[in-house]
Amino acid sequence: MIVVIAEKAIAARRIANILSNGKAEEKRKNNALYFDFLKDGKLWRVIPLSGHIVELDFPQHMKDWRQTELMKLVDAKTEKRIKMQNIVSLLKENAKEAERIIVATDADREGEAIGLEAVEIMKEENPNIEVKRALFSAITEQDIRDAFKNLKELDYNLAMAAEARQQIDLVWGATLTRFLSLVANSTGKNFLSAGRVQSPTLALIVDREKEIKEFKPKPYWEIQAELRKESKFIALHKKGRFFDEKEAKEIFEKLKNESKATVTKVEVKKSRLKRPTPMNTTEFLRAASRLGFTAGKAMSIAEELYQQGFISYPRTDNQSYPDTLNLRAIINKLLSVKELSKDAETIIALGKLNPSQGKKTKDHPPIHPVAAASKERLSREQWKIYELICRHFLATLAEDAIVRNTTAYLQIKGEEFVAKGKQYEKLGWRAIYPYLSSEERILPELAKGDTVDVIKIEMLRKETKPKPRYSQAALIKLMEALGLGTKATRHSILQKLFSRKYISGIKAIKPNNIAFSVTDTLERFDSKIVKPEMTAKLEEEMSLIAAGKKKKEEVVNESKEMLRKVLKELIANHEKIGKALKEALRQDLILGKCKCGGKLIIRFSAKGKRFVGCTNYPSCTITFPLPQKGTIQKTEELCSYCKMPIIKLIQRRKALKFCINPECESKKQKKEKEENTS
Repeated sequence: MIVVIAEKAIAARRIANILSNGKAEEKRKNNALYFDFLKDGKLWRVIPLSGHIVELDFPQHMKDWRQTELMKLVDAKTEKRIKMQNIVSLLKENAKEAERIIVATDADREGEAIGLEAVEIMKEENPNIEVKRALFSAITEQDIRDAFKNLKELDYNLAMAAEARQQIDLVWGATLTRFLSLVANSTGKNFLSAGRVQSPTLALIVDREKEIKEFKPKPYWEIQAELRKESKFIALHKKGRFFDEKEAKEIFEKLKNESKATVTKVEVKKSRLKRPTPMNTTEFLRAASRLGFTAGKAMSIAEELYQQGFISYPRTDNQSYPDTLNLRAIINKLLSVKELSKDAETIIALGKLNPSQGKKTKDHPPIHPVAAASKERLSREQWKIYELICRHFLATLAEDAIVRNTTAYLQIKGEEFVAKGKQYEKLGWRAIYPYLSSEERILPELAKGDTVDVIKIEMLRKETKPKPRYSQAALIKLMEALGLGTKATRHSILQKLFSRKYISGIKAIKPNNIAFSVTDTLERFDSKIVKPEMTAKLEEEMSLIAAGKKKKEEVVNESKEMLRKVLKELIANHEKIGKALKEALRQDLILGKCKCGGKLIIRFSAKGKRFVGCTNYPSCTITFPLPQKGTIQKTEELCSYCKMPIIKLIQRRKALKFCINPECESKKQKKEKEENTS
């Protein structure tokens, strides 16, 4: 018997159907799924795992947070625990009859480690089983058949790199999380998490927010002329920003009654807007975030599409299509997708295919479609992601866009103004990829010596603005540049920060009070935790394990030595740290002022239900109910009718503002009804 190990059920089903020509039989034992078929006179059995079937953990006697010394936790010998007993039992049972195991999990570090877990379990029962590896970047018929015809060896170094990450992240995360939660007296559901990648990522968000809060706007003025020659257009004074109001006012007073402007020069330059490079994971997550997807949601949908055989593997750093990829065959498949057929025809009409190229790695190929999908077959969100990937792929094969940039210089009573126009001479890839603005600014035909009408001249007061808050797209790009996490983990790091309520915001990420306190505390007493350098160094070390240049144990021990130094400093200052964290937690719960002078704060009943109460209880017994699901944020706004705080509720990426007083709206409606009746 030959046993094939797949990572998940959907992938196992496709692999079994391809290898068996659709004749695989689906079976179950103790609710563990598997697929059987005969091939070349032998029984083949495809067994899907459910991701990791074992997990790394501390010994049972170290589970009690309060009874376990943190320094001992750093040096504790971790154990592998079974997560999926029914799947493990199925693997052991089949090991006795198996002559070969073919690992067909995802072709990356994590997939290698997941496959090795199954191999080790089966080898306990039968040490003589032959082990092979099927490597593929897409679950299509051609890719799967090719992978199983050209089997490789299991990459133990790659698996060890993944295991090193698991062990390092477990020890760092558990130690720092337990320390912060215990000193802040915030355990149970409200524990404070920290981690090797999580903490420096949070620090980036907090530091940007500090810049925004500390930023002092500086006023400036612009002098703008609205002009007309057949059509209206806008010109700005050539100086742009006037930081001296007096200077701006003098020029404005000089010009405000003028009725004519003279064109002194017209410059026309053409520029080329280059088509995008093939899509790697970072660029995919950035593009998906512009469509409103969180990084975690986008990756989850991409994985679904990959497992269904519609796109290639979505975790890659590569931005250059391999020579072996049949680009024309992919385009031909997209001809059958009605929403994409015209754009696919546009690419075919170009003749020779000449894709753009970016960073080239030995990784999986860039993310691209591998099969046609209909809009009706996919969910709304799946279709949006699939269409994004298809359009990006087609855009990499399209022509560059050509832009005609016109700059007109005009004089009004000796003062020079500048008008800028932008028109597309060729849309090229922009016609295929509609996710970026292609807005044009049309100027009328202007030539040197022309006289145009001045409709009005305005002096506009504006203020300088701070850098914007990070979007998920910008943050993921920055994490990549700083070496924080990997293509496979960055989206989950952000997801964790959202779930722990350290950050909020859909388009712009904002840290909550506790994020400031945790970051400031770690920074004050050991800044290495919140700086990217140490984390980036460990990422490099794990890459050396994958390359066979370092041993797992060596890198794990180095990371533990780093952690010991960090922990020693934190323990020495635990009282100050605890005080700061407790105050931050309290501030995060305050929603506003009570009419009695106290503070309205989020409280929890004995049954864990949240509600609003007053800090002056029991002398003030005011209470308001709260929704039990979703993230609650204070807004600093007051209800115009009852003067109670307005709060924001975030549920499933949607935000809703409302007054905490449940009777407020009904009173308002009652009053309006009475007024309409009288």
